[in-house]
Amino acid sequence: MKKTLKQYVVDAFTDQVFGGNPAAVCVMDEWLDDALLQKITKENNLSETAFAVKEGENYRLRWFTPGGEIDLCGHATLGTAYVIMNFIEPGLDVVSFETLSGTLTVTKEGDLYAMDFPAYDMKPVEVTDAMADVIGAKPIAAFMGRDLLCVIEDENLVRTMDPDQAKIMELDGLLLHVSAGGKDYDCVSRSFAPKLKVAEDPVCGSGHCHILPYWSDVLKKDELKAYQASERGGEIFATLKGDRITLRGKAALFSEATIHLA
Repeated sequence: MKKTLKQYVVDAFTDQVFGGNPAAVCVMDEWLDDALLQKITKENNLSETAFAVKEGENYRLRWFTPGGEIDLCGHATLGTAYVIMNFIEPGLDVVSFETLSGTLTVTKEGDLYAMDFPAYDMKPVEVTDAMADVIGAKPIAAFMGRDLLCVIEDENLVRTMDPDQAKIMELDGLLLHVSAGGKDYDCVSRSFAPKLKVAEDPVCGSGHCHILPYWSDVLKKDELKAYQASERGGEIFATLKGDRITLRGKAALFSEATIHLA
């Protein structure tokens, strides 16, 4: 008999389907081979597929991109918490995940899911002509954590830019985030990840663990409202405290499916 696997697709950081960032979520009884997890991820062709297995009181959570496993992912964590709280253990309002980035706890707050994440330590780096060439304007500042953050002055350029993916590959950092101050939000950003075979991440939670510490320092405030200005768009509500950041977002179920494994 063929082995099957239940999979959900959840749109994260939105309350409507076709918005936010879609994540595939598989909550399993036991771990499958890593090569098979990667094949499932490539077949889904989303920016991330999350796989979780309950181990004791917590869940072990792993995130795969089409280009390989990653150390931290916000939207797929939100999606996994949504699935567990609504379908796997209905009524649960707190779930903790053991991950490559340590223990991450998600708490349901009304229609929001609040994720306790680490904030990246951002180091200023030199602004280069290569950055300006990719973005179409010279950044006013640049910082490096896991990813490269470039800050520009023009919110409209953030919203309309169409960067050359090959040129992004030549920049340092795993992902490229471009951010500006917003009129209706504290900041507006875009996230690009061709090194992970993802042209643009529609709403990047781990990216905001880079973006929001910068804006918190500049704006001198710990409560921030951010917008990811991809075609799908999404909102993130955040609280910063020391080296931790709470990311809050909504979620909407797009689909439930059965994967038939060979």
